[in-house]
Amino acid sequence: MLATAEALNRLLDAARRVDARERVDTLDALDRVLAADVTSPLDVPPMHTSSMDGYAVRVADLAGASEGANVALPVSQRIPAGHAAEPLAAGTAARIFTGATVPPGADAVVMQEMAQVSDDGRVAFAQTPAAGEWITRQGADIRRDSVILPAGTRLTPQALGLAASVGCAQLDVVRPVRVAIFFTGDELRMPGEPLEPGAIYNSNRFTLRALLAKLGCEVTDLGIVPDRLDATRETLRRAATDHDLILTCGGVSVGEEDHVKPAVEAEGRISMWQIAMKPGKPLAFGAVRRGDSGSEAYFIGLPGNPVSSFCTFLLFVRPFLLRLAGVKNVAPRVFSMRADFSQKKGDRRNEFLRARVNESGGLDLFENQSSAVLTSTVWGDGLIDNPPNHAISTGEIVRLIPFSELMR
Repeated sequence: MLATAEALNRLLDAARRVDARERVDTLDALDRVLAADVTSPLDVPPMHTSSMDGYAVRVADLAGASEGANVALPVSQRIPAGHAAEPLAAGTAARIFTGATVPPGADAVVMQEMAQVSDDGRVAFAQTPAAGEWITRQGADIRRDSVILPAGTRLTPQALGLAASVGCAQLDVVRPVRVAIFFTGDELRMPGEPLEPGAIYNSNRFTLRALLAKLGCEVTDLGIVPDRLDATRETLRRAATDHDLILTCGGVSVGEEDHVKPAVEAEGRISMWQIAMKPGKPLAFGAVRRGDSGSEAYFIGLPGNPVSSFCTFLLFVRPFLLRLAGVKNVAPRVFSMRADFSQKKGDRRNEFLRARVNESGGLDLFENQSSAVLTSTVWGDGLIDNPPNHAISTGEIVRLIPFSELMR
């Protein structure tokens, strides 16, 4: 069995970014991955602006205020945001508002709370401001010709705002990863169908489809495939035609009714099988031939137990799909937290334990860590990454990977 870190490295080393790209409206680009750098064609802000409501002045005109004099200046213009500013005449002040253009000649802004307007319309200042005070300089945020979003960035709401701030109406993004998914198991039924003796509802179909949707994949759901080698091979051939990845759930173990591994070996290759992790040992990785084209579709086979398929998707399939989409940094953030429980015996495999943050800031462990108990994934806030053969003591600092990190 491969260690989890080695298995993940093998998957990521094998992943090649989807070549095709699309040009989409920036308003519609949430969660898409940039195929090219976004370079700013302008400075942001494009001119000196006021960061306060107040008065734009020449510092030299207020020199007397530093000696205790009450300097008063006539107001020569009013500058709201979005309006042009005239050069500031010497010996005058300009009424200015937040975000407005600082007039040429002015070198400071005095906030309105520090000014007093007389009945004749002159404005007095009790002290001299420092040069540059309350002025946001041109290019303070972004300099012209700088790369503001590199290729491989997955576009968040704030990234879309940043692109819009430099005038980008459209963006070049990687085509969505195309995933074909199917499920094996004669015992599987869909919700709404009657359950005969020995049958179970196919919860994995709902979990995995939703996880793929969160990653922005184009999903072809090929449904439930009968537990037969010929049916599995035929479905693999069909799935390989126009998909980047074939994802299966169930049938990757070594039982007589587990046909996925031999089917993939017949239609392509298996380059990795079985991971030293709990839950989720029977994870398969390989490729399926696309007819006689000489090309291949990637293949990942997940175990059938619901917690196993959930955890292996988050830890292996998610980063693999992100790398196919061109994302460079696919590692989730890991947090060091206090264990408010003890586990007297560690497993020989790398365990991923479902845990929840309690009110005192520590971690509680779900009582039943079985790979069949899907309740633990709803109850928990994340996975404790526990090394092989490691018992956990109360108060020990452990590594938590939050679900929020693994589902974005």
